Amino acid sequence: MTFVVPFDGTAHAETALVRAHELGAALDESVLVITVIPDRNAAYAREQGWLDAGEAFDIRTIVSTLREQVASVAPDAGFEWERCSRSVSGNRIAKPIRKFAKRNDADMVFIGSDNAGRLLTTASSVGGRIATDGAYDVVLVRSN
Repeated sequence: MTFVVPFDGTAHAETALVRAHELGAALDESVLVITVIPDRNAAYAREQGWLDAGEAFDIRTIVSTLREQVASVAPDAGFEWERCSRSVSGNRIAKPIRKFAKRNDADMVFIGSDNAGRLLTTASSVGGRIATDGAYDVVLVRSN
């Protein structure tokens, strides 16, 4: 089995990673983490907490910070990242995640969501777009 976790550094994504890591360890299964970074979009990177106010967009800094955050939670998890176009939309983020999950034969995708239990398919929801794919099971994780 392979567990995939879309990771953007938020508390919800971190909780999903914790759950995937715990289950992966219990079942001796692999955990892979994917981050999608909109190219040269400093405003989005600041909103996500990847850059400080006024800090220039630097993909290496962003990737390094996220990789360290993943390693602190799940040291044995694989970490990959992909760029998408600068313009941010739910599908521009979700599409590379779906492709990554399929390419890695994911059995489960763990999605951290503050909407879990209410409404996952809002107009901008990345989680809703990932959850619609029938190639893998989806585990919705909410932060407590």
